[in-house]
Amino acid sequence: MTPGPLRSAAALFGLVALALTACASPGTTTPDAVSPSTAATATTAPPTTATSAPTQKDVMKIEIRISGQLFTATLADSAASRDLVAQLPVTVEMVDHGGVEKTGPLPSPLSLEAQPAGADPDVGDLGYYAPGSHVVLYYGDQSYFTGIVVLGRMEGDAAERIAEMDGPVTATLAIAGS
Repeated sequence: MTPGPLRSAAALFGLVALALTACASPGTTTPDAVSPSTAATATTAPPTTATSAPTQKDVMKIEIRISGQLFTATLADSAASRDLVAQLPVTVEMVDHGGVEKTGPLPSPLSLEAQPAGADPDVGDLGYYAPGSHVVLYYGDQSYFTGIVVLGRMEGDAAERIAEMDGPVTATLAIAGS
């Protein structure tokens, strides 16, 4: 071969590489060099995520005492939950509503920052009813309702035990272990 055809082949290979680079989809990696050996080794790294497992400090547990019984709840990390913790310890006079929940007024309203307009709490959830500034213990099936904020979850058989408590109760909420 003469130098002319080599130069033409190299120019053609460069144009093909340039065309492939221009047509590449966003987010794909193209080789920096135009040699077949480097092109074969180029890869695209999988995307990374910035998620991490919750640490011990992210988990906030509270105790709820009613009629000599102790219940534990784990709070979600939210502005409303942090506001609740700031009010603890607190004693709340609670009444039954609809055979599915016990509710009672808190001394101060909780933040609704980053909360949806309402929620559909599950049996065993600890909630907040914003229009009345009430803490709520769900022991029955409550459907979606505007103004409900789920603060966390009661542990074990708490919902069943609370369901067995007839009438009004006095509940004391405190940070677990305090």
